[in-house]
Amino acid sequence: ASNGSQEGAAGAWLRTPLAPGEVITAQSGAFERDPQESSTTDEELSRAGSPGSRGGGGGSTTPDYGEKRLPQALIIGVKKGGTRALLEAIRAHPDVRAVGTEPHFFDRNYDKGLEWYRNVMPKTLDGQITMEKTPSYFVTNEAPRRIHSMAKDTKLIVVVRNPVTRAISDYTQTLSKKPDIPTFEVLAFKNRTLGLIDASWSAIRIGIYALHLENWLQYFPLSQILFVSGERLITDPAGEMAKVQDFLGLKRIVTEKHFYFNKTKGFPCLKKPEDSSAPRCLGKSKGRTHPKIDPDVIHRLRKFYKPFNVMFYQMTGQDFQWEQEESDK
Repeated sequence: ASNGSQEGAAGAWLRTPLAPGEVITAQSGAFERDPQESSTTDEELSRAGSPGSRGGGGGSTTPDYGEKRLPQALIIGVKKGGTRALLEAIRAHPDVRAVGTEPHFFDRNYDKGLEWYRNVMPKTLDGQITMEKTPSYFVTNEAPRRIHSMAKDTKLIVVVRNPVTRAISDYTQTLSKKPDIPTFEVLAFKNRTLGLIDASWSAIRIGIYALHLENWLQYFPLSQILFVSGERLITDPAGEMAKVQDFLGLKRIVTEKHFYFNKTKGFPCLKKPEDSSAPRCLGKSKGRTHPKIDPDVIHRLRKFYKPFNVMFYQMTGQDFQWEQEESDK
């Protein structure tokens, strides 16, 4: 689709679903396995998934009491949207136990079976919610059906962010690991002269949220999906966390007292209101400085995403105001 595409082209995209079992990856060999937000290794997961293991819970240690349960809620996306920040914030709630690593069960490890998945989880007491986050689920064609077959009442959380800045952030993360990759401008276009955006590149395609959401709505009602604004998670973390806690049926315990804004990184940091220890901030992989991108490329990307954004707003009943945000710059 060209960057000038309108509703018709957007609709055509939505009628082109991913092939069965397809996981979003980029077309270049350098991107064969797009790194996720945290570096979950097979060794870590096999250790967590072994019988009698403690799993990875909220707080500092996982207790030896309680039992391992399949998750009742999942953070399913999106990559570079703010999923790590959301996970760390919700783990501060005493009624939530969550895995620190990304299990990748519904995309990479599904053949290991539900018992393996259960063993990766932390132990919980009655009344506590078990959670995990793997941002690539949102763009994995098989994930909705697989999650639905585990438990059709599973609650799903999607952190979304302006797709243009998300794409640049995605590229920046890959660049930090593979400095020799082509420039963002080269990867973003099929034909720069004609202005044809390459929507097969994962950094671009992940941000076509309406395309992926259509797949989820075949299995889950909108009432079971919460869309969190990655922008507001930074500017008003307590406000977004209030919505998350309400959605999960939790008492609002994580409030503004839990956040401290770090001006250096430009992110809120998490603190425990009851103690005086230093706030816990996201690691050095967060808040990286983005490379300078040609303004014309950004303009073309905005035009490309606009019809998809409008469609996404209509599908979710929420206006994330990404176009407004851009006109303010």
